Amino acid sequence: VQLQASGGGLVQAGGSLRLSCAASGFTLDHYAIGWFRQAPGKEREGVSCISSRDGSIYHADSVKGRFTISRDNAKNTVYLQMNSLKPEDTGVYYCGTHRWRCTGWALSYDIWGQGTQVTVSS
Repeated sequence: VQLQASGGGLVQAGGSLRLSCAASGFTLDHYAIGWFRQAPGKEREGVSCISSRDGSIYHADSVKGRFTISRDNAKNTVYLQMNSLKPEDTGVYYCGTHRWRCTGWALSYDIWGQGTQVTVSS
């Protein structure tokens, strides 16, 4: 049972990245999937989440209109498309599974990927 987050990198402000969260050993569509990020010296914060039951989507106010979260059940993968990136988006991005629903409380998530670094230069 494993999550693999990938797709991070170094990009200039205004650029785009697409992060992937791929599961092995279990089926992602049984879970709500949240993307969180953590900047140095800061707590892990919720960015976006997609629920399992009705596909409801949630975004933090700081990324609304710029980030999109989606599922590809055939590939057992959740994506985070990040556009119009800003330096304050810099951090390690993690995906996690929640058995019941989307929530911004990181401790309630069960399985975490290893994280992928996103660095946005000004």
